[in-house]
Amino acid sequence: MTRSHATSAPVRNEADEPSSEVLRFDATQGLELDCGVVLAPWRIAYQTYGTLNADRSNAILLCHALTGDQHVANVNPVTGRPGWWETMVGPGKPYDTDRFFVICANVLGSCLGTSGPASRDGEGGKARGLEFPVVTVRDMVRAQARLVDHLGIETLFCVAGGSMGGMQVLQWAASYPERVFSAMPIAAAAKHSAQNIAFHEVGRQAVMADPEWHAGRYLELGTRPEKGLAVARMAAHITYLSQPALHRKFGRNFQDRTAPTFSFDADFEVESYLRYQGRSFVERFDANSYLYLTRSMDYFDLAADYDGVLAKAFKGTKTRFCVVSFTSDWLFPTSDSRAIVHALNAAGGSVSFVEIETDKGHDAFLLDVPELLETTRGFIDAAARARGLAPVKKADRA
Repeated sequence: MTRSHATSAPVRNEADEPSSEVLRFDATQGLELDCGVVLAPWRIAYQTYGTLNADRSNAILLCHALTGDQHVANVNPVTGRPGWWETMVGPGKPYDTDRFFVICANVLGSCLGTSGPASRDGEGGKARGLEFPVVTVRDMVRAQARLVDHLGIETLFCVAGGSMGGMQVLQWAASYPERVFSAMPIAAAAKHSAQNIAFHEVGRQAVMADPEWHAGRYLELGTRPEKGLAVARMAAHITYLSQPALHRKFGRNFQDRTAPTFSFDADFEVESYLRYQGRSFVERFDANSYLYLTRSMDYFDLAADYDGVLAKAFKGTKTRFCVVSFTSDWLFPTSDSRAIVHALNAAGGSVSFVEIETDKGHDAFLLDVPELLETTRGFIDAAARARGLAPVKKADRA
């Protein structure tokens, strides 16, 4: 039996009352979207860490991935688990909050406080559902730029992120080159591949095939398409890993048994693991938001705005880039990162490129990978010296 929204959701409605800062824009402060709609009213939820310096030159914007959120380095209010990038963000870490002012905003279309299909910031006080306009990565960046304006920051010291977050980094560098001193797109691409679009479509169809989806009106009806969203997450999660990682973690090991049951129970550990991933995901994420955000990634093609020539997106750029890929990432393979590097080289940009050897797959950017920490620290330190930002003394940190 499908559980009702009232019994399975967190007590606090993070879509409307997020456990973070919220910047609200009224009906006179609309956001122009690529689809031709002006979104108004709207809001953006965000977290900050560290202190903005006197000349506002030490701000780092971190962009989250598809199902991430603004809780990059604090306990997630829904799951109670650590922030999604605590390996990278904090005192003495590569994105050092003793040294930098770190910002992370929930993307437009998501469900942790920024306007999206689950939010009730439109007319009538009900969730917008599919009445919410389809958004793009460029729309997400436009919304973030409005937040950065509000914070009084003219130029960001760095914009960084992985996967869909890396797409946002590239869009920032193309749309606002004068506002980005350095950029770090990780495990990303300048356009979504046909294969990735296909995977996303499987997930969307799983959600929409769930009878509890109700054409996107499930929140009004007090239910949720949990089964469909869980299947979508299971399918997607496979793409975040690699075959060697799956084999190392699970192999063909049975789950709490020594022989097959000759049934369709979760006989194998990998089956049990995927089912757990699906169940836990539906407790923290909105199904319609999943549709919207996967679609925004599908539409992303940075070169399309520049006559199909990616180098033109970076023409004349003064931004310093560090592009990072992982050898076992088959969702965004190294060839995608090399295409970005080649375009930057053709545009005369300043770019370094690091391919990290790991069998952890696409999700490596979220994990404790020493080479990623070292690469990030080295790039940030070099960029900080170029910007004239003084390092934190050990005595000050103590």
